[in-house]
This record gives sequence, structure tokens and C-alpha cells, in this order.
Amino acid sequence: MSSTQPTPSRPTTDTPFPPGGAPLSPAMVRRISIVCFFAWVFSVFDHTLFGTLLPEISADLGWSASESTVVATWVTAGTFVVSLAVGPMLDRLGRKPSLMITTAGAALTSGVSALVGGKASMVLVRSFSGLGYSEEVVNGVYLNEVYGNSRRRGFMYSFVQSGWPVGALLGALVTALLLTEIGWRGVFLFATVPAIIIVALAYRIPESPVFVNLRHIRRLRAEGRGAEADALAQRAGVQDERQGRLRDVFAPELRRHTLCLSAAWLLNWMGIQVFSVLGTTVLIEAKGVSFDSALLVLILANAAGFLGYLFHGYIGDRIGRRATITGGWLIGGAVFTAMLFGPADSGFVIAMYALGLFFLTGPYAALLFYMGESFPAHVRGIGPNTAHIMGPVGAIAGSAVLSALLTAGIPMGSAAFFAGALGILGSGLAMLGTRKVDQGAAA
Repeated sequence: MSSTQPTPSRPTTDTPFPPGGAPLSPAMVRRISIVCFFAWVFSVFDHTLFGTLLPEISADLGWSASESTVVATWVTAGTFVVSLAVGPMLDRLGRKPSLMITTAGAALTSGVSALVGGKASMVLVRSFSGLGYSEEVVNGVYLNEVYGNSRRRGFMYSFVQSGWPVGALLGALVTALLLTEIGWRGVFLFATVPAIIIVALAYRIPESPVFVNLRHIRRLRAEGRGAEADALAQRAGVQDERQGRLRDVFAPELRRHTLCLSAAWLLNWMGIQVFSVLGTTVLIEAKGVSFDSALLVLILANAAGFLGYLFHGYIGDRIGRRATITGGWLIGGAVFTAMLFGPADSGFVIAMYALGLFFLTGPYAALLFYMGESFPAHVRGIGPNTAHIMGPVGAIAGSAVLSALLTAGIPMGSAAFFAGALGILGSGLAMLGTRKVDQGAAA
């Protein structure tokens, strides 16, 4: 795949910069950030569109409620499988090609979704939405290396990560405006166009300087030019240029970090499944909120979530991202617990639900960037992706635990606490076992 990055030259003693080049200009950094933001927006657009349109799809294809639930579960499992490929892709192909592939995957998934005619084909096609779901990992790795050692890099990244509520609201808006005119198949086709445009824009941005250096060091090493490779690695600050492997992130120095980070993702996504994906059902069944009011609450909560990203990105730059994530999720779990067992007054419920999502989703602005800086460069793709793929597993677990508790006769309020709020609290505690990072160091 071609690139706008100049072909690396052999390092010499009078070359002021290694092959990765001088730090990117502020204008180019802004351009890359904008492309990554919209890539994430339209990846989320595709990823959430299936859930939004599922009732219409089920009615059109004659699926019962139980059949549609089974399809959604298998789609989530397929998303997990496809997401496995993104980590090795980042570490082998590079950051820029991975950005293009994941965004193109979201576009392709939307387009082909419009053509499916049954449960099996829907599961197969929608499984590839795992590429779009993993686009945030690509952003976290790519921008971590592009931003360098800027003291505001976490806050800068939070604007990119805030594409999640923007994409989700965009999907809901497009569905509301166009569904009656072009049907669910037409809405999927509509979602394809902007993602293709972003792929074209991504083609014109450079590869990460860190990966350019990493790739060149590997090339020198393969050619038997070890001394040159060592000199370049020292100048570029690359500590390990090996091809990253899954077993590397479970080596003694990274094992605890990888396991705790993976547990945090799994447990937190149990909470996301209960309070975000199934939020309307929980509000109606547990707190007696009407359906129309629940939709209004979801809109307000997404707005609060957007502010949560910016807040946690800003705070993470100042007190540390690891502490910010831990504190945010512990507060979020406590807030949702108060909402479930507190009064059913609408004002209280709305305030607690919005505040809960503020502290549930907001820390992801710090988390995605923290993951990129907490792993060494040669496993900066595989490491974060190993934890990230636990998200769909947590979503399945959250649904399964909630369903089992409700089937056993447990009231929705208590079931949501055990299946969701405890998971959020557990994710905050799991973060205490992750690595401490020097945020002042360059990627």
C-alpha cells in the first residue's frame, strides 16, 4: 500500500532526524486528528446502526423477538472473532493502513448489510463490524505516536474519542429522518458513503513516525546491518523492534498489566450493555419511566457522555490517566447503584442516569490513550487489542447475567445492579493492577 511518507533513507551521522523524520507539523497533527475523529464517528455510525434498525429488520424478515435476540448475540460473538485481526494488523502493516482497513471495513459492512436476506447472512456480514468497533484501538495507537510528548495530548485525544456519542446520535438521527423514505436497507447504504470518503482522506495522511522508524530498524536487522539498526534504535528511542506476538503481552513484565486491563474491559462492558445498550429497558422496568421519557433521557445522557470524554481527557493529563479511569468508574458504579435503589422521581432518575454515563463512558477518552502508551511500540497494536476484544465478551456476559437473574424472578433494579453496576465497580478495581506510566515521555 502506497503512502505519502517519504521512503526512509539510510541513517548517517549527519542526518538530524531518524527516517521517521522531524516531528509532524501542528497543521498535519490537526489534519490527522480530524481524519481519525470522522473515521471513528462513521465506524460507530455503522456499529450502532444494527441495534437501532433491528426491530425494523426483524419485522421485515419475519423474525420473532427471541430470534432477533439470538441473531444479535451471534453478531456480537462474530464481532469478537473479527476484532482479533486488528492487533497483529497494527503491528505488522502499520498504523495508517490499519486506519484505512478498519474504516473501509465499516463501509463495506454497512453496504453489504443492505443485501442480506436471512439470519445466517446477517450474522456473517455484521461480524465484520468488528473492524469498525476496533477503529478506536487504531486511533489510540496512531495518535499516541503522532502527538509525541505534548502535555495536552490526552485532552486532544478526548475530542477524537468523543466521536462515539456523535456517531450514535448521527445514526439515530439518520434513521429517524430516512427510514420511512428509504427503508432499513437504504439507511445501511447511506452509511457507506461517508465512510468511503474518510478512507480516501486517510490515504493522504502520513504513517506514524514511530512505526516508520520501527519498520526501518527491522529492515536493517533483516539485511544483517546490526550496527546501523542499533544506532537508529538508540536515536529513535525504540527499545524493541521485534515483530510483536500475542505471547509477548503475557511475558512476565506485561502479564499482570494485560490480564488486569482485559478484566477491566470485560467487566466495564457488562455495565455498558446493561445501562447503555439496554438502558431504555432498565429505565422502564426498574424505575417506571415511560418509553418516550426514556428516549429523551438517552439523548440527554449521550450529551452528558460527550462532555464526559472531554472532562476525563483533560483530568487525565493532570492527575494521570490510570487514576482518572479508576476514579471515574468507581464513581460511575456508585451513581448507577444510587439510581437503581433511590427514589423513582423523574428528576432524580434523569440526573443520576446522565451522571452515571458521564463517569461510565467518559473515562474511555483516557483509557484508549493510556493503552497506547502503556505497551512498548512492538506490541502497541496486539497489547491494547487483546484487552479491547474483551468488550464484546463483556456485552454477552452482561446480557446473559441480566437475563438469568430476571428469569430467576429477581426484580429489574436488583438484576441491573448485579449484572451492571457491580461490573463497573469491578472494572475500576481491576485498573489498580495495571501499569503506572510516565506520561511525560514520548511514544
